[in-house]
Amino acid sequence: MKILLTTDTWVPTINGVVTSTATLRAALTAQGHEVWVLTLSGDSHTYTKDGVTSLGSLDAGLVYPGARMRAPALNRAIRDLIDWHPDVVHSQCEFSTFAPARRIAHAAGAPLIHTYHTVYEDYTHYFSPSRSMGRKMAALFTRMICADCDAVIAPTPKISRLLAGYGVHCPVRIIPTGLDLQRFAVPRDDALRSRLGLPPKEANKTVLLSLGRLAKEKNTTELVDSMQNLPDAVLLIVGDGPERAVLEQQAQSLGVADRVIFVGAVPPAEVPRYYALGDVFVSASTSEAQGLTYIEAMAAGLPLLCHADPCLDALVREGETGWAYHTPAELAARAAALPKGPQLAAMQQNARRAVQPYTKEQFGLSVVRLYTAALGRKYAARSAAGGNVA
Repeated sequence: MKILLTTDTWVPTINGVVTSTATLRAALTAQGHEVWVLTLSGDSHTYTKDGVTSLGSLDAGLVYPGARMRAPALNRAIRDLIDWHPDVVHSQCEFSTFAPARRIAHAAGAPLIHTYHTVYEDYTHYFSPSRSMGRKMAALFTRMICADCDAVIAPTPKISRLLAGYGVHCPVRIIPTGLDLQRFAVPRDDALRSRLGLPPKEANKTVLLSLGRLAKEKNTTELVDSMQNLPDAVLLIVGDGPERAVLEQQAQSLGVADRVIFVGAVPPAEVPRYYALGDVFVSASTSEAQGLTYIEAMAAGLPLLCHADPCLDALVREGETGWAYHTPAELAARAAALPKGPQLAAMQQNARRAVQPYTKEQFGLSVVRLYTAALGRKYAARSAAGGNVA
């Protein structure tokens, strides 16, 4: 099959959409499919390299930090992709690259598949002063997008229920994003631990690892606040974003700056080394569609201690693979009572086993089954209408 993946962000940007799209491309290519990517470039220039067409774009950071908007008058690049005649167009984003995806799919007679990655109602602080109004806007926007699709992928049952609540009527299939789990099976790097100022292992201090974008919707302030009640723990925060300065000031104000270590952004190839430094993975976010960092952490052998959210339902078995907390007080109590020694080692093994279904190979196979079904429906509809099915 010829498959076009469209996404507003691409490597070297690090986020869940890029991780999912890049993993899918690798899995589909390994199956023998021809996979191209349509994305946005980091400036006004349009170019194609290594099967990736990057459309010239403009800075849209006032809408969302780091966002970019497709520049107008890019018909030549889009026409080239139409002439390539993809069998399937699979969109990953609802904004700049969705309109070209829809246009290319229509012109090529290909089914348009869309993966719904983002719970927009949790981002209302970026576009609406009212959460209730923001939710209505998100629902309307989502219905408009999905109405143009032949099928939508929901990474979790949480997203499937959300789409149903929004009134989405096109076929929705639950397909979790898979990952290359083996890349997270790395030994602890004691030299890196020392360089970051983490206490030596024999000090018996618990390392709480947080990894991800530092933005308001991630609620990392709750993790920093908990450190007041955890004198025997260190919070290692890996990642960067618009909230970093706020979090650093918070740690200073609370008098816990010596036990909250900000690493900043790290290259994707280095991420497994940082997971290996933690004893448990912590997150206070409830805005995740799936939470790929949860799967990465578990693949690295870290139990989860995360704010309760439906996207955790398939991952957290209380006391076996981690815990889902509901209040800041419960977070602090759980973190203070984390097991050590053989009990922690057993939980680490449980975590690794629990994510084995989330392989990139299974991900690719599940998505191809959806493509095949969508192509079959498209073929049947054309046949019934007496159209060209060649």
